[in-house]
Amino acid sequence: MQAPLVFKGSPGSPYTRKMMALMRYRHIPYRYLVGEAADRAGMPKPPVELLPTFYLPDAQGQVQAVTDSTPLLRRLERDVPGRAARPQDAVLAFIDALLEDFADEWLTKAMFHYRWHYAPDIDRAGKTIPLHWGGLQMDEKVVAAGKAFFSQRQISRLAVIGSNPTTAPLIEAGYVRLLGLLDAHFSQHAFLMGGRPGASDFALYGQLSQLALFDPTPMDLAVQHAPRTFAWTGWMEDLSGWEVQDDAWLDAAHLPASLLELLAELAQGYVPVMLANARALLRGEKQLRVELPQGVWEQGTVTYQGKCLRWLREEFAALDAKGQAQADAILQAAGIADVMHAPL
Repeated sequence: MQAPLVFKGSPGSPYTRKMMALMRYRHIPYRYLVGEAADRAGMPKPPVELLPTFYLPDAQGQVQAVTDSTPLLRRLERDVPGRAARPQDAVLAFIDALLEDFADEWLTKAMFHYRWHYAPDIDRAGKTIPLHWGGLQMDEKVVAAGKAFFSQRQISRLAVIGSNPTTAPLIEAGYVRLLGLLDAHFSQHAFLMGGRPGASDFALYGQLSQLALFDPTPMDLAVQHAPRTFAWTGWMEDLSGWEVQDDAWLDAAHLPASLLELLAELAQGYVPVMLANARALLRGEKQLRVELPQGVWEQGTVTYQGKCLRWLREEFAALDAKGQAQADAILQAAGIADVMHAPL
């Protein structure tokens, strides 16, 4: 890779914020393109337009448009040395990957729900996010038209993300529970992974950069229920000056109770929905329905999340026998062993 890395993103994209914070922490120089700057620069387009989009060389040295924050983060771990964001211990790295996926694929449901369900949140996002693309000098009539078009498009996608009248109370109750669990953990540890951030910390930050720092309804809840988490989110944005200690990771053999309680929260929605989604995909079904501890969850199937479960199971399978036993003990203690072992 040649520095600086070039990518396109938006401040309103949690995955853009995830990768930008990661690169700041890892001291990776970057060039950030917004709006139509990538098109003006003649950058290639990805098969599916997603944010962020990185422009990276392939095996032949040809620049390609690359998306998907999780594989991108792992590619940077492999190709750029120093200040790693994945634990060296394979078992802790697996737990980190599981929490990263939880943030990327489950907490994002809350982010999208709050932004496009409540009128004050719709108004703020609709007024400001289009300006990221069109520029601050946009004509007011164009801004108004952009707000209407963008808001309507996003609201129409609520059901795709999983927000509907049946799931809305579950999403909101889960967000408040998570805030409390995070505040308890951050009262004792600087990051999810201990004294230095892992991939899960950057994924969590990406979603909270919107939930806690931008959208008014979930922001108020964060301040009310989790002031430490609110402060942590602002702090995570730029860790370029953080002094990294090699021994600052958590010990996978002695995870703190606060992290086990956070892992146990995955049993309330993330794990059963991931498994139900995978089973529905295998049966060729378009919808899933599953009984959760707090109520019924219904939504359309998501092909990508089927891949996420497969990747997690592959990472677990790559552990040696001792590592699998240790990881199993953690999952059993948290009540989420099904995520690795339940038949599909």
